[in-house]
Amino acid sequence: MFAKSAVTLLLVGIVVGVAGWGGFNWAMEATNTESFCISCHEMEENVFQELQETVHFTNRTGVRATCPDCHVPRDWKHKVVRKIKASSELYHKLMGTIDTPEKFEENRLEMAMREWERMKSTDSRECRNCHKFASMDLEKQQSRSADRHDPHYWDAIDGLSPSKTCIDCHKGIAHSLPEGWEDAVANNPVLSTGE
Repeated sequence: MFAKSAVTLLLVGIVVGVAGWGGFNWAMEATNTESFCISCHEMEENVFQELQETVHFTNRTGVRATCPDCHVPRDWKHKVVRKIKASSELYHKLMGTIDTPEKFEENRLEMAMREWERMKSTDSRECRNCHKFASMDLEKQQSRSADRHDPHYWDAIDGLSPSKTCIDCHKGIAHSLPEGWEDAVANNPVLSTGE
């Protein structure tokens, strides 16, 4: 009798565990799509509109970066951490912190600084999913870009860590820069290094 109850309990535990794990992974992937990101009008009407005007949205090669490509890590461990931290975004959604274009603009600098700090702290990990210094063909870049990438290209070729990360130079690559961003970055100890 006890053995039969233990086996039943074990089987129920396995089924519940598999269903729970599957549900968790489903939720992780469902919230990791562009359609989910722009399902709230704050994102759809503001930053998504800006993204559509950039090379990350439409380009000669047809490669498109979506919201999660830039804002959510691919590897599971970092993705879970990012999703937990993103729960504060849900709080602000519920509180109406940025529910009008005017409120969005009032908070744009703070949101951008937070995202730039996150990208700096991860060595622009999400950018590097697609962009790698060692894979750059400097001959095909405009001279200004090639000149700026050149030392980092050679660092990468030599197996060294480049002195700058993508976000050091590419703020505003996919979204409008907020008013006052240059002074804010200059006065931020995390972001001002490497500028």
